[in-house]
Amino acid sequence: MSEVKNLVEVKDLKEYFPVKGGFGKSLTLKAVDGVSFDIKPGETLGLVGESGCGKTTVGRTLLHLYKPTSGEFRFNGELVTEKNMPELRKEMQMVFQDPYSSLNPRMTVEDIIGEPLDVHHLYTTKADRREKILSLMETVGLNAEHATRYAHEFSGGQRQRIGIARALAVDPKFIVCDEPVSALDVSIQAQVINMFEELQEKLGVAYLFIAHDLLVVHHISNRIAVMYLGKIVEIADADELYDHPMHPYSESLLSAVPIPDPKIAKSKQRIILQGEIPSPLHMPSGCAFRTRCPYATERCAQECPSLEDRGNGHKVACFNR
Repeated sequence: MSEVKNLVEVKDLKEYFPVKGGFGKSLTLKAVDGVSFDIKPGETLGLVGESGCGKTTVGRTLLHLYKPTSGEFRFNGELVTEKNMPELRKEMQMVFQDPYSSLNPRMTVEDIIGEPLDVHHLYTTKADRREKILSLMETVGLNAEHATRYAHEFSGGQRQRIGIARALAVDPKFIVCDEPVSALDVSIQAQVINMFEELQEKLGVAYLFIAHDLLVVHHISNRIAVMYLGKIVEIADADELYDHPMHPYSESLLSAVPIPDPKIAKSKQRIILQGEIPSPLHMPSGCAFRTRCPYATERCAQECPSLEDRGNGHKVACFNR
């Protein structure tokens, strides 16, 4: 049997939520609308876009925390369904955005990290369980004496480390990192990002790294996907996207990234998007970005562009670039 090339394959994933409108009307919120991508073993795919574009929903839908409306998700070549998801949970884990609300305040650190071991019966004796927990704590830079403490006794960075240790407890091949550093101070962010990179090197784990900080995403990702109102509009190697963005939305996002050199920053032109930001409940016809796009034509109002490869795996969903 030939080796599976991609660890994660997502095809036309959709996640729609019913929303109550005025006068008893029922509307459909298309949070994720036909997203496709793949991730190779040990690779990091960064997923960026402004708040409310559906990034977190993609991650949660993949792990069946939300039931997918439609689409296909294959893990290691196997189609993921509601039926086989409990077995595959061991292979796929999530690190949540908020380290304050994702940890049980009534449980000690030892019990939080040990819970996945209990659920999946991954130890033989109590001593074996404790040994595994202490080893995981050491892996993420926590001391053994932290084991009997509660989550509220820790700083934000330490809490996020507890969440990461819990995700690593089942030895997963794939982790969805949902804005794992956005709630942390900048100095702590660097430590946590470096830890993610070290863990990947050591364990060969693949990440879907969701964030809105483009500098962080560029630093940690092999490839980056840019998302706008439920759709991926561009996907390319991290350096390629950073140096040569093709989609007008990606250009605008990258023009807003702060540059530490004042001379370069002064010469850099900030692209400020004009036009109307559409509501995800009342999407415009054709391309969703056309209401803010300087290159929009009549065709953009009638058809929605699909992701097309412009060479070297650089895919863009735009008729005019």
